[in-house]
Amino acid sequence: MSSTRPESLFPLFAKLETLAGVGPKTAKALSGLSVERPRDLLFVLPHALIDRRRTPSVVGSVAGDVVTVEVTVLRHLMPSRKGLPHRVFVQDSQTEFQLVFFRGSSEWIEKQLPVGETRLVSGKIEFYDSQIQMPHPDHILASEKEDDLPQFESVYPLTAGVTQKTMAKACADAIDRTPELSEWIDPALRAREGWPSFITALKSSHKPLSQNELSPTSVARQRLAYDELFAHQVTLALARKTLKAKPGRPSVGTGALRAKVLSALPFKPTGAQGRAMEEIENDLASQDRMNRLLMGDVGSGKTLVALMSLLVAVESGGQGVLMAPTEILARQHLDDLRPLAEKAGVVLELLTGRDKGSERQAKLKALKNGDIQILVGTHAAFQEDVAYQDLRLAIVDEQHRFGVNQRMALAQKGNFVDMLVMTATPIPRSLSLAQYGDMDVSILDEKPAGRTPIKTALSATDRMDDVVSHLGAAIAAGKQAYWVCPLVGESEVTDLMAAEERFKHLRAALGEGRVGLVHGQMPADEKDRTMAQFVAGDLAVLVATTVIEVGVNVPNASIMVIERAEHFGLAQLHQLRGRVGRGTVASTCLLLYQAPLTETGRRRLEVLRETEDGFRIAEEDLAMRGAGDVIGTAQSGMPRFQIADIETQSALMALAQSDARKLLHDDPDLTSERGRSVRVLLWLMEKDKAIRLISIG
Repeated sequence: MSSTRPESLFPLFAKLETLAGVGPKTAKALSGLSVERPRDLLFVLPHALIDRRRTPSVVGSVAGDVVTVEVTVLRHLMPSRKGLPHRVFVQDSQTEFQLVFFRGSSEWIEKQLPVGETRLVSGKIEFYDSQIQMPHPDHILASEKEDDLPQFESVYPLTAGVTQKTMAKACADAIDRTPELSEWIDPALRAREGWPSFITALKSSHKPLSQNELSPTSVARQRLAYDELFAHQVTLALARKTLKAKPGRPSVGTGALRAKVLSALPFKPTGAQGRAMEEIENDLASQDRMNRLLMGDVGSGKTLVALMSLLVAVESGGQGVLMAPTEILARQHLDDLRPLAEKAGVVLELLTGRDKGSERQAKLKALKNGDIQILVGTHAAFQEDVAYQDLRLAIVDEQHRFGVNQRMALAQKGNFVDMLVMTATPIPRSLSLAQYGDMDVSILDEKPAGRTPIKTALSATDRMDDVVSHLGAAIAAGKQAYWVCPLVGESEVTDLMAAEERFKHLRAALGEGRVGLVHGQMPADEKDRTMAQFVAGDLAVLVATTVIEVGVNVPNASIMVIERAEHFGLAQLHQLRGRVGRGTVASTCLLLYQAPLTETGRRRLEVLRETEDGFRIAEEDLAMRGAGDVIGTAQSGMPRFQIADIETQSALMALAQSDARKLLHDDPDLTSERGRSVRVLLWLMEKDKAIRLISIG
């Protein structure tokens, strides 16, 4: 395949200065709209419409209305001194009003509007001393030129140094140089949806003839959104195909070790756990490389699924690694997994940045010799000097905390390593398709038996004394509690000050040795020591910043207080709440908010009170906050779409994914007629990386 851009697209990838009305200065200004080439303007669509249809008179207009009317010029009133406007008195079919000019030479104005002649004027109406005025008409035309005035005028997003006129002219020129491209959408799908051709969709989206055509649900805009989503999904499908094309290595387990673990469990795995284990086992046994996402709600039992998957690698004679983003979480996994691994007679070890000197060297030697069968670790697990005897499966927990490069570094520690990525943050379907569309997905949507429901309550911070006294009574009865401090600002320092203040307050109220504090700025060993005291029951209350958000497991902790809950995202609140309800004791989560709450703030907290379903909470969070906030700005894995809206068009995204996968299944090298058109789409949408993947393929 040619890895050069098709010639037909050259005009769209030329310099901006080649467009009508665009000089070097405007070209520079357009970068404020992320416009670098003519092609970019195709996807900057108007967001409003001005109705320029002619009306008989300005009578009945209200301030701000845009009116197009035929007038006779009566007289000019020149400014008597600097700073005053030039006024032109005109008459329409019913009334006299004024055109007002604060700039422009009087000579030019008189030439445009000669006394006694008729003109068509179009502009915004204002009232001054109850007089009707039209300041600086947008258009002044001779009546016979009425056809030159569009009935509807598109309003584009602007940036400093770019006017509506420039934008409209440049967009029109960009569309004019767009060639008729052969169709890349499946003909049956296009017919079913009633979508126009690409060029027709562009033209009607840029020059809509009604408010309805501005809507994302108009057929033209839907078509363009689909093109964008489809190009993205073809790219992900190509990445997936390239990964699958690399030889995998079957890991077929005997089932012996897993049987020992299952017989030692005091419960039966849920149906969802069973399904996920089977999907992973099948992936591991296949010739293809596994690239799977395991998405599980808080407390859905991902850790067991991870262990059973690692045991398949061990049963087939290899090793497995489970990588966690923090030392607290890595140690938590160690504590959860080691007793079960021991039941199966499997050697499981921990490697973190804290391992130094001879102890670290001994672990590295055991790993290289194959004496350590499963390694649990932090980033330390893929450092340069870490070598495995036969690494077959790498599991990455809380995927969003790791970059793709780190995942790849881990995958390179063995031959054809299978990859399983886990997240405890339920991701709405549309976002998971956009972010993880190249992966197979297993979902854990059932809670293991014995998990107690969590009662969620709301209380205003002005009842703080009552809350503390109730907490005192609960810990006197042997209960344990988390107290999560607010996100004060962007700064960890202010968050920390708030946590320290609350720690002092609770220690004074509940007793010196009963309350501990953990936060992100503490030395790791001090943090672990405090956590260990809480796990052992030596501390009744653990005051914390959000470091305890993910993975900490203290079955006896049954109370979670979250202070200034309105500052947290819904998904984060759900994660924090999931730290309790892990034992058999009835658990409570108290959301403390500062009154008065905004309408959105109240809705968010009420959603949490109504449901424990993380997937529903994630959908609500997406609807209320938008994709950027839900995923978090630091996670740049989220693609940016110019027309498509993944929050409202998830069905379109799912359609694009199944279409892309089917296309590549039927035409892996994109050599059919439609396949060749899809290549042009990939060039148009700047998916050069995808083009390279086909070239390699």
